Amino acid sequence: MPAPQPSKTEPAASPRLARLIDALIKYHVWLFFLALAAVAVSIRPAFQLSFDQSIESLYSEDNVHLQEYLESKALFGGDEFVMVAYTDPQLLSDEGLDRLDRFAQRFGGITDVVSVQNLAHYTRASQSKLLASFLNEETIRELFRGLLIGDDDETTAVVLRIQSEQNATRPRAETIAEIRAEAAKYDFPTYIVGEPVQVHDMFRYVEEDGETLGLWSSVLLIGVILLFFRSLRWVALPILVVHAALIWTKAILVLSGMQLSMVSSMLTSLVTIIGVATTIHVTVHFRRWRETHDRTAALRETFRELGPAIFWTCATTATGFAALLSSHINPVQSFGIMMATGSMLVLVASATLLPGGILIGTFSPDPHRAPAEARLTAGLGRVTDAIERRPLAFSFAALLFTLFALAGFWQLRVETDFSKNFRENSEVVRSLSFVENHLGGSGTWEVNFPAPGTDQPLDEEFLDRVREVADGLNELESDGRPSLTKVLSLPDGFDMLPDSLLFVPVDLDKKRWAFNALEEEFEPSLFNPGQQRMRIMLRAKERQQSEDKLRAIDEVHETAAAEFGEARVTGLFVLLTYLIESLLSDQITSFVLAAVGITAMMSIAFRSFKIGLICLVPNVFPIVIVIGLMGWTGVPINIATAMIASVSMGLTVDSSIHYISGYRRARQRGLDFHAALRETHQGVGKALVFANIALILGFTVLTLSHFIPLVYFGVLVSVAMLGGLIGNLVLLPLLLRLVEGNASGEDLSGTPGGARG
Repeated sequence: MPAPQPSKTEPAASPRLARLIDALIKYHVWLFFLALAAVAVSIRPAFQLSFDQSIESLYSEDNVHLQEYLESKALFGGDEFVMVAYTDPQLLSDEGLDRLDRFAQRFGGITDVVSVQNLAHYTRASQSKLLASFLNEETIRELFRGLLIGDDDETTAVVLRIQSEQNATRPRAETIAEIRAEAAKYDFPTYIVGEPVQVHDMFRYVEEDGETLGLWSSVLLIGVILLFFRSLRWVALPILVVHAALIWTKAILVLSGMQLSMVSSMLTSLVTIIGVATTIHVTVHFRRWRETHDRTAALRETFRELGPAIFWTCATTATGFAALLSSHINPVQSFGIMMATGSMLVLVASATLLPGGILIGTFSPDPHRAPAEARLTAGLGRVTDAIERRPLAFSFAALLFTLFALAGFWQLRVETDFSKNFRENSEVVRSLSFVENHLGGSGTWEVNFPAPGTDQPLDEEFLDRVREVADGLNELESDGRPSLTKVLSLPDGFDMLPDSLLFVPVDLDKKRWAFNALEEEFEPSLFNPGQQRMRIMLRAKERQQSEDKLRAIDEVHETAAAEFGEARVTGLFVLLTYLIESLLSDQITSFVLAAVGITAMMSIAFRSFKIGLICLVPNVFPIVIVIGLMGWTGVPINIATAMIASVSMGLTVDSSIHYISGYRRARQRGLDFHAALRETHQGVGKALVFANIALILGFTVLTLSHFIPLVYFGVLVSVAMLGGLIGNLVLLPLLLRLVEGNASGEDLSGTPGGARG
C-alpha cells in the first residue's frame, strides 16, 4: 500500500522532517542492527564503570569542612578506624587476654591495615620490666575505657587504622571484606563499625541493590506493559530503548574517565523514565494509526506527529539536567553530564531501534488495547468536561493544595544520623547499636588548635591549658546526657604516670619517653610540633538526633576556641554530619537555572514565550507537592532526597511537551478549544496515564532496598510522577483555557520546532 499523503485535516510535516522520517524508515534494518552492534561493542566498557566511593568527593573543593578534614589528615595521618568489638565474660583473665591478643594478630597481616590496637597489647606492655614501675593494669584500663574496653569489663574492641583510599594498594571493599571474614571465624559474635565501614556499606548497598532492583523493576515494567498492550514486541521495545541508551551512556562515561557516585546512582531510574515514557507515546499513537494504515504508513504518521515532540522532550530534559553543571560539587556536575547525555541517547536509541523494532518481522506486530481502556478514555473525557464546567473550583483546589504543600517546607528536617540510611535489621545498624550500648560512641572526630613548635618545647603550662579544655569537653551535655562519650588528649597519657619514683621526680620528658615506649603512635597522632598543631580526639554516638550532633560540634568549637583563640573541629563524623548540607548548598541555583533553561527550550519549541511559561507550572507543581509532603510526613532530607527538586524537574517536562503538541495539532485541524482539549485528554492523556502507571509500579521495587534513601527515592519519584500527571491533566488545561480566553490573537496552532510545513 503506498504511503498516504497528508489530508487537508492533518498538518503536513516540514520537508526536512519528512526526509528524515523517510530515511529512518528506508534504512530501518541497517539502523536497527547498527544500533545493536553499537550496544554489543559498548557492553564491555559499560560494565567497567566504577563507583567513586569517597565521601570527600561529595564536597566542593573550597568547602571549609573538607579543607579542615584534609588538613587534619596531612597533620596527623588520618583517622580511618575500624572497630571489631565483642563480649568475653573472662576478658580480663590471662586466658581472655591471650584470646584477645591472638585475635588481634589476625588483622595485622591484612593488606592496608596500618596499625592494630587492643587492650591485651597495652596490658602486657605495662607489665614489662621497662614500664612496670611507671604503669599498671588499672591505669591502662581507665585510659582506654570507652575505646578498647567497656564499663562492664567484658566488652572489648580491636581498633584497626586502615590506609586512606588515596594511598591504599587495593580497593577498600577488599580490605573490609577480609576484616569481616577474619572476624567471622572468632569464637564470640563480633560487631564491626567505623565510618569507613558505614561509607563502604552505603556504596555496597547502592551498587548491589541497584543491579538487583533494576532487574526486578524491569521485570515488573515488562509485566505492566504486557498487560497494557498484550504484545511481546511492544514490551521488548521500551526495554530495548532504555538499556541501549544506558549502555551507551555508561560506555561514554568510562571512555571519558568519569565515575558513578552516590548522587549518580539515580542514572538508571531516570533514563528508564525518559525511555519508557517516550516509547509508550509511540505505542499509543502507532496503534491509533494502524486502524486505518499499514505498518509503514502508520509508523510514518506516528513519527510525523511525535518526532518533534520527542526531540524537544529529550533536548529540554537534557537542558534541565545540564543546569547541575552550576554545582560546585564534582559528582553533581558529573551527574548533570550523565543525565544530559542519557537523555539525548534516548533520542538516538528511539530513532535507530524503533523503526526496525516495529517493522522487522511479522511476530506480534501491533499493540492491543488495555483492559478497561474504554473506561479510562471515558474517564479522561469526564475530566475534560469537569475542567470546562468548573474551572474556578479546580483552580481554587489546586491553589489550596499548593499552599498546604508550601506550608510543609517549614517542617523539613535534615537527616545527619548516617545510620538512618540503613534498615534497623542490617548488619551495620546492629553493630552500631552494640558498640554504642557497650563501648560508647562509634563516631570518631577531633578538635585541633595551635600548639608550641619545635623551637618551643611542650611544657606543663600548655598541657594544663589542654587539660582545662578536655575537662570542659567532658562536661558538655545534651538533654542531661554527655555529648561526648570519650575525650582523649595528650595529657591523659602523661597523667597515667606517677610524678615521682622512689622520691625521684619524673619530669615531662621522662613521661613522654615512657608513654612512647608503650605506644609509639600515641604522641604523633595527637601532636605535630613541626606544624605547631595539637588535637584532642573525641568520640560521640553516631545514632543521635541531627540537632544534638550540630550542637555538640558548635560547643566543642566554642570550648576550644575560648582557650586557644582558634580551633578546627573535623573528622569523618563531622563530614557525614554536614554531608546533606553540602549537597543542598547550590540546589537552589541549579533549580532556578533548570527552570529558566526548560522555559527557554519550550518557548523555542513552541515559538511562544507564554506557552513556555505555561508549561513550567505543571513541572514546578510536583516539586512543591513532593517537598511539601516530605515536610508534613516527616520524611527527612537525606542523600537521595537532597536533589529531588532538580531531579523532579526532568520527570514531567516530557508530558507537558507531548500534551501541548497534541493540543496544538488538534487546534490546527480546526477543532475548537473544548474539542481539542477532549481529544488531547483521550489521546495524549491516555499515553501519560499508561506511562505513569507502568513507571510508578516499576519504582515500587525500590521500597525493598536495604539502603533507606533508595526507598525514599522510589516513593518520592512516584509521587512526583503522580503530581506531574495531575499537573498536566488538570493544571495545564486550566492554563490553556486562560490563554485561549484572554489572548485570542495568540497562535496556538503550531507544533514543536515548526514542523508545520
